[in-house]
Formats: sequence, C-alpha cells, structure tokens
Amino acid sequence: MTRPESAGHDYDVVISGASLAGSAAATLLARRGARVALLERRSDPEAYKVLCTHSVTACAYPVLDELGLVPALEKAGAVRNEARWYTRWGWIRPTAAPAGPELPYAYNIRRSVLDPLIRSNAAETPGVDLLLGHRVTGLVMEAGRTVGVRATTTEGEREIRARLVVGADGKDSAVAKFAGVPEREHENARFGYLAHFRDLPLHDGIGQTWFLEPDMAYAFPNDDGVTVLAVLPDKKRLPAFREDLEGSFLDFVRALPEAPPIDSAERVSKFIGLVDYPLHSRKPTAPGLALIGDAALTGDPLWGVGCGWALQSAQWLAEAVALAAAGRADLDKALAVYARRHGRRLRGHQYLGADFARARPFNPVERLMFAAAARDESVARHMHLFANRLIGPLRFLNPLAVAKASAVNIRHRRAVGASAR
Repeated sequence: MTRPESAGHDYDVVISGASLAGSAAATLLARRGARVALLERRSDPEAYKVLCTHSVTACAYPVLDELGLVPALEKAGAVRNEARWYTRWGWIRPTAAPAGPELPYAYNIRRSVLDPLIRSNAAETPGVDLLLGHRVTGLVMEAGRTVGVRATTTEGEREIRARLVVGADGKDSAVAKFAGVPEREHENARFGYLAHFRDLPLHDGIGQTWFLEPDMAYAFPNDDGVTVLAVLPDKKRLPAFREDLEGSFLDFVRALPEAPPIDSAERVSKFIGLVDYPLHSRKPTAPGLALIGDAALTGDPLWGVGCGWALQSAQWLAEAVALAAAGRADLDKALAVYARRHGRRLRGHQYLGADFARARPFNPVERLMFAAAARDESVARHMHLFANRLIGPLRFLNPLAVAKASAVNIRHRRAVGASAR
C-alpha cells in the first residue's frame, strides 16, 4: 500500500467508484501529485455499466485527450459521434462549414470496452491504488468533516483515511447518502428501453435521434458493428409496452421516419429498461467530500450526456483540488472552486433537461431554433455545439443566435408563400 508523507492519512484522496468519473479523477489527481485509493465494489476488473447510452459527447474530448485514451479508443473501434436529428420541420444534419474546421466530436463506444480501458489506465498510473471488491459502508467523520471511509472487503472490514473523500458511485450514491448531502429530484415523464443490434445500417452511417414530441428515439453506432437503439416514449404508453415488450419496441422503431431496417438486424443483447429514471441534483461538495459524475448530477438519458459530464466533473475536481488534497493548499477553498465551476457549467443544462423531461412538446423558443436548424447549416452547427454541451443555454440563445434563427424562418415562410402563388 502506498502511503503519503502525511500523519493521520492513509491517502490524500479516497474515491468510491472506479467507473468513468472515479477512474478519470484518480488518474488526473495522481498525475498532479496526489496519492489516491480508488475503491470499486465489484471484484472483476472487466466490470462495466450496462445501462448507458454508450456515447461520450464532444465536451469531454479534452478529458479523453488528457487521459491519453484517444489512440486506444480509435484502435478499439470507437465511432466518432456524428449525428442527425429528426424534427417535424425535417432533418437537422450539422456539417462543417466550407473551408472550416471539422465539427467537434467524441466517441460512441460500448461500456464493456470503455470501462475496463479507463480503469486499467488508472491502475497503471503511479500514485493510484485500485482496490477491487471494496464496498463503502460508511464514512469516518470528525468534527462534522469527512476524513475517510469504512469499507467491507473479502478479508473483512477496513477503514481508509484521507484528506478528501470523493463519491463517484452513481446516481444512488451511498457516499452522498452517508454524508447527508441534500438532493433534489426531478420527475422523468418518459420511460425507455434499449437494446444492441448488429448489422443495423443507418442513414449516412451516423447516429440518428428522433424528436417526436413527446416521444423520443435514438440509434448510435458503436464499435464492432454494434448499434445501440433506444426508444423513450411518454409514460402513458408504458402499460401497452409491458404487455408485449419486444413487439412494442419493434413496432415503435418501424414507425419512425426513415426507420432503420430493424427486421434485418440481429439483436445481440436483452432489452434493458429505464421504467423510472428521475433526474437527481446534489450539492457537489461538503467538508472533506466531493461528488462527481452521476453522484453529483444525473441528467436525462435521452440526451446522452452522462458519460461526458462524468469525465468533465472528474477533470474539474482534479484541477481545483489536487494541490489541496496533497496538503499544499486550503482544501475548503479548493472545493468551493470546484462547486462553483460545476454549477456554472451544468446547472443551466440540467434545468432545461428537467423541464423537457416532463414529456412536453417543444416550447416556442425550441420550435424557433429547431426549425431554423433544419433549414440552415450555420444554425445546425450552432445547435451541434449546444447538443454536445460545448456551449451553455445563455450562449445558445444569445440575441444574435435568436435573430439569425428568426431570419431563417421568416425567409423560409416567404419562400413557401411565393411558391404557393
């Protein structure tokens, strides 16, 4: 066991959860000089998350690059996540501007490939001890401050002390619950089912998303010729789906505009359900404690943002607290920096996501922007940046963007009117 030169601590940081957020945070903190215990309740180093969109949005590409994973992802067959989106006004297909740079991207890749890759990357990083088969059962508290964790292992109970405890243990975070972190829950009025299909050709070979107002669907091509296909209908349709899950799923897909030929594809997984998946928001810090990934904020799965936000929040935490975690700066001030950045970057996105999760039709502003994006390449590129969380709601709906969209729609209506005369 690696021990830092700090009395009273076994490590500088102990992280509960060795999936995307936890493994990325461990790697990035250790590279900045912290000694990290990375705890994972499962004993299998190849374990992975099954319920996922299997897509990393472009906002997280810089994190993948800093982790040094981009070459490995390309070698593993990860698919750059270009996409087009169906709306009642037609298809939105973002493309690069003539003579301009390519559009930002990240990757679609199955978690069965991604999780072991990022976990082994952490385990091979000097300063990280990957402790498999460690389930956190409580926190060690002193004077209202978290100073470590208690965990069960195959060899019994153990206590691990650290300056900072990080919860990277998902939307039902045990760390957050043990710490009594306040939580806000937003109802999700859609349910969802997904499955993996092989040899499912998609138009232009890229991802597809269908906005059917209020129902949703998406198809994301992944590595090894496998496509993740998901349907997210209004919960009013749940009883009928439950009567015949496979038949309802297939019928839903067949009815999609320009539906992929699902009957000729091979289903290579079971149907995985999202019957009740509320959105969670928690305060990302407490004294001696930080939350990252879904433990801090769980977005609506229809947007496919969870993997990207997990990686980003890990990077934000490492940048804010590494010096303090190693005892060279004030930890409380560093945690406040992380909390502010987390809120500033994600709060607006989560607000809009929670509102759309009510399974409502597009509101007037959304109708304005989606209609214009289906009619104008520059607006489509602007929407691409927002959908990939590279810009926030305020920049997405800035006065110039709204004026541009309005002008596009006015020109379209005039052209339609002229052609009708």
